[in-house]
Amino acid sequence: MGSLNNVETTNKPINPLDPEEFRKQAHLVVDFIADYYSNIEQYPVCSQVKPGFLTETMLKLAPLEPEPIETIMQDVQNHIIPGLTHWESPGFFAFFPCTASIGNFLGEMLITGFNAIPFNWLASPAATELEMVVLEWVLNLLQLPKSFWFSSDGGGVLLGSTCEALVCTLVAAREKKLSKVAAEEGVLEKMVIYCSDQTHFSLKKACGVVGISPQNVRAIVTTKSMNYELSSLALLNAIETDLRSGLIPLYVCLTVGTTQTTAVDPLGTLCEIANRFDMWVHVDAAYAGSACICPEFRHFLDGVEEATSFSFNPHKWFLTTLDCCCLWVKDRTVYTKALSSDPEYLKNKPSESKQVVDYKDWQISLTRRFKAMKLWMVLRMHGASGLREFIRKQVKMAQHFEKLLSRDKRFELVVPRNFATLCFRLLLANQSSCDGDINMLNKQLLESLNATGRVYMTHAVVEGVYVIRVSIGAVLAQDKHVSMLWDLLQEHAEVLLAKYVTPQVISTLV
Repeated sequence: MGSLNNVETTNKPINPLDPEEFRKQAHLVVDFIADYYSNIEQYPVCSQVKPGFLTETMLKLAPLEPEPIETIMQDVQNHIIPGLTHWESPGFFAFFPCTASIGNFLGEMLITGFNAIPFNWLASPAATELEMVVLEWVLNLLQLPKSFWFSSDGGGVLLGSTCEALVCTLVAAREKKLSKVAAEEGVLEKMVIYCSDQTHFSLKKACGVVGISPQNVRAIVTTKSMNYELSSLALLNAIETDLRSGLIPLYVCLTVGTTQTTAVDPLGTLCEIANRFDMWVHVDAAYAGSACICPEFRHFLDGVEEATSFSFNPHKWFLTTLDCCCLWVKDRTVYTKALSSDPEYLKNKPSESKQVVDYKDWQISLTRRFKAMKLWMVLRMHGASGLREFIRKQVKMAQHFEKLLSRDKRFELVVPRNFATLCFRLLLANQSSCDGDINMLNKQLLESLNATGRVYMTHAVVEGVYVIRVSIGAVLAQDKHVSMLWDLLQEHAEVLLAKYVTPQVISTLV
């Protein structure tokens, strides 16, 4: 990159925190990142390196002497960038977006610069209280009920991921239930967790972490006829069946915007059923929660007022980078009782006064980052109006792509679009073609598209049907990139379909 060629090199030992050396080297890195974004479309979206490309070529031992930043950054350019999948590329349509922004970058610089570790209030009062402020700002944007606010009995915390939020709320639910049931052997083995078969796999992992057997996780089957939503009748039947077997319904995880199809569970009716049986209800809106700051999407959260906890990830679609997961609970006393610790060396007067929040009691680990700074910067630099404009722009591009697909009879939209993610497949003209043939066709179509390096998409399998997912959300994506994707899709579909001059099975494709 051009900015690496105009700086005098030096390998003199430096003071690790010399302000002037920091100023000089930080400018170099900022220029490097700016050049990276200017040229990002030159790189294959999905890395095309082979396994071992770095482990087999890097030096086996760390350098003995200091190396100049210019040499290090040249190695980043030559060796690291080829092995990156470029999540900020406008051709990135895989998984869910992982957005970034200038406000976030500047916030991250401040986080690293201050290097505060705010595990309790006294460790950095500004970090703790800014987190409380920012979380209530976001609560207000989402129009969540007052019961989740610190001014009530609730409150919120910034965690690293939804998986962490699931572990913490499962621990709280477990301890709350154990305090109510008879202390008999085997109680934990009787606790049951409920979700749909579309719920993120991290729930089952979280259950294992907190000591609940995977066999006690009821992944209730969903169907296309119900848009892959969790059925209230199916949930009720599962709970009543377990009760008759002497088991203990503990926790249900509902999703607003599932990973595979962005399905939305009907919160109101499902919460009502769970509350009948004194269960903990967690709502996971990791992806779609960001969209719900827009009034036209807020109805997807109807019924959330009956939930016990709610989380979403600003690091997906809120112009904020990893890691940043907002979690709110209705009863902070129940939640923190399950996670709190009080070692002698952390005792202090503010904590003992019970008038402050100590975030060590809201998470698994003791140490934590000053995450609130970057979310605060994003909210201030973009404002609610800027965030809504960004989300609506992405949805508008998804609507355009949806129209293109619906007008071409060769393609099928497998599930309705709720936000900015679409699930579709290419069909065969031969009516007798089985799903297995069509699945293989779409697998090969996806592989050929990704191999171009111009786009990167992923897939899902629902009820045995292989679908291609297009998730529009990259910050740099524009209408022209969606048009490019459509042109590329048509071109590769035509090549594959041309191989079917006569009906034949997919396995004959070369």
